[in-house]
Amino acid sequence: MSSAPSRSTRRRSMSDINMVPFIDVMLVLLIIFMVTAPLMAPSVIDIPSVGKAAAAPDQVITIEIDKKLKIMVKSRSASDKPGADVKQSATMDNVAAMALQLQAGNAATPVVISADKQIAYEHVVKLMDSLQRAGVQRVGLSVQLVE
Repeated sequence: MSSAPSRSTRRRSMSDINMVPFIDVMLVLLIIFMVTAPLMAPSVIDIPSVGKAAAAPDQVITIEIDKKLKIMVKSRSASDKPGADVKQSATMDNVAAMALQLQAGNAATPVVISADKQIAYEHVVKLMDSLQRAGVQRVGLSVQLVE
């Protein structure tokens, strides 16, 4: 008889997966995300500044356009608590219809456009034109006060 091991004992399949390196990588990624998440600023709109402006009304619909031309529609009424704004994403094609829907037949509700000062003026004018064509009567521009 031969003393050489048989084929079945020489080649054993490894059926266990070592999870330790996978867990180490996941923990490192978790720490990276936890450290960098507070550093990411939400989309902040840098609006133009003026010396004097009127105060915003209690009930208002705000249309925000950021640097990447992303449009957000916010509605706030006098009865809402601070921070209880309703936000909806919109496109240039449907923003006027959204504003009319949020006005709910009350034409006195103003629509305020907050556009980043780095975007082209043409985009703001197009938005104002589409709002006026849809029948929005009160359209204004949001500015920062210089103190």
